[in-house]
Amino acid sequence: MKPKIWLSSPHMSGNEQSYIKEAFDTNWVAPLGPNVNGFEKDLQKFLNEDIHVGALASGTSALHLCLIMLGVTHGDEVICQSKTFSASANPIVYQGATPVFVDSERDTWNICPEQLEIAIKDRINKGKKPKAIIAVHLYGMPYKVNEVRKVATTYNIPIIEDSAESLGSHYHGQKCGTFGDLSILSFNGNKIITTSGGGAIVTKTEEQKKEAIFLATQARDDAPHYQHSHIGYNYRMSNIVAGIGRGQMTIVSSHVKNRRSNHALYKEAFKSIDGISFLTEPEGYFSNRWLSCILLDSKDTREGLRLALEKENIESRPLWKPMHQQPVFSASPSYLNGVSDDLFERGLCLPSGSNLTDSELDRVISAINLYFAL
Repeated sequence: MKPKIWLSSPHMSGNEQSYIKEAFDTNWVAPLGPNVNGFEKDLQKFLNEDIHVGALASGTSALHLCLIMLGVTHGDEVICQSKTFSASANPIVYQGATPVFVDSERDTWNICPEQLEIAIKDRINKGKKPKAIIAVHLYGMPYKVNEVRKVATTYNIPIIEDSAESLGSHYHGQKCGTFGDLSILSFNGNKIITTSGGGAIVTKTEEQKKEAIFLATQARDDAPHYQHSHIGYNYRMSNIVAGIGRGQMTIVSSHVKNRRSNHALYKEAFKSIDGISFLTEPEGYFSNRWLSCILLDSKDTREGLRLALEKENIESRPLWKPMHQQPVFSASPSYLNGVSDDLFERGLCLPSGSNLTDSELDRVISAINLYFAL
């Protein structure tokens, strides 16, 4: 059997071990320590904005804290982009709130500003003004930041920016992860950089960061004994995991460069195949191309290609199945235009890791060219 080619595998820099060793040598084996502080500072410097970062256990925990900090509770409604991974929507349910799903637009595959406004107006007419909007930079492509913000401002609804897939992407020169009233990052094993697991909350003020860290460390009051006036969570990142993150931050820009190079290679290789198309960057948009995605002419072609790649031991996956199609969210309100359904039917994610070798990329390209030649 040929060696497996993964969709997006971890890619170490070689610098991680020194930070981890230091944590062990100094006995900082806890959810605090110099690596946590250093990783947060590294991220703040990279994002290059007047923001504050709190390192957490996962991107999901960061989203959960965002909802808590915005006062989302039982009986509330939160608008969520339907075309996303379930982690964008699950924390809404943690709070006893109802997700309201909004479809995508074609230019970026992200939340449609027109459908967003339709949804907000309708929910208000039904007596339920949404408490927040979760907008996602899907596959690293920025959503329509200005248009979405305009709608949110009109109805005075805060935006939670899900930047789990878009570290290194930017919109008109500003880094993704800095556009929301609150924002989140993910460092899962398949992301641009990884801490094996982990995430971060990005806030506008130091006070917001302090609130997030307070909640993330079991909401322990300032007292000599263990006293709790609020429900807390065990969501803080450990010093060892943060050490991995510090090593990863030394090569984040090269990881973005490699993934964009993969995408450019695929685009050039398949330019003569009529049945393959790519999502292009609108003017002013810069995608980290976390995953290189293609659209085929039909679901049958998509599935045929996926199985052909699987036979060659090459991992590929359909685009995210929209949340409004998920059984667990079948009763949730949805505002649809058909775009995300079509993307799911025809879209395929190709191997995109920053550590793909030339021979592995050649294998992927050859397998796809062979499929279309048959």
